[in-house]
Amino acid sequence: MKLIIQRVKNASVEVKNEIVGKIGQGFLVLLGVGPEDTNETVNFLVQKLVKLRIFEDSNQKMNLNIKDVNGELLIVSQFTLYADCSSGNRPSFTNAAEPIKANKLYEYFIEKCKLENIKVEHGIFGEDMQVKLLNDGPVTIILEK
Repeated sequence: MKLIIQRVKNASVEVKNEIVGKIGQGFLVLLGVGPEDTNETVNFLVQKLVKLRIFEDSNQKMNLNIKDVNGELLIVSQFTLYADCSSGNRPSFTNAAEPIKANKLYEYFIEKCKLENIKVEHGIFGEDMQVKLLNDGPVTIILEK
């Protein structure tokens, strides 16, 4: 599983010109699922995500996590995180999990985040989505398991 985490002032995701998820300060999480990923992978990464200290404290040091700042999560599925561009110019996506498994783990990831008492918004799996964000910093972190 791969997560691209962007610290944002705000973010939203649209499907068919309708906003389906919108947050204020928090994390935009782009989530890709690999074929070897399991519920245990999700459990590990959710804990890593909510404990990630990349918000600034009063001394402008990255020392606070998303709960400390009452931040929100916007989670968007993105299989293209598993793109393989090592051969030719057209990416291959054979390293991504098949859609049924990926959707199941994406939904599980969302539910585990909600159990952390954080506001969670999300995109719609498999849909063409437009994501808007105001990156804060910019701060972008990659997590993998």
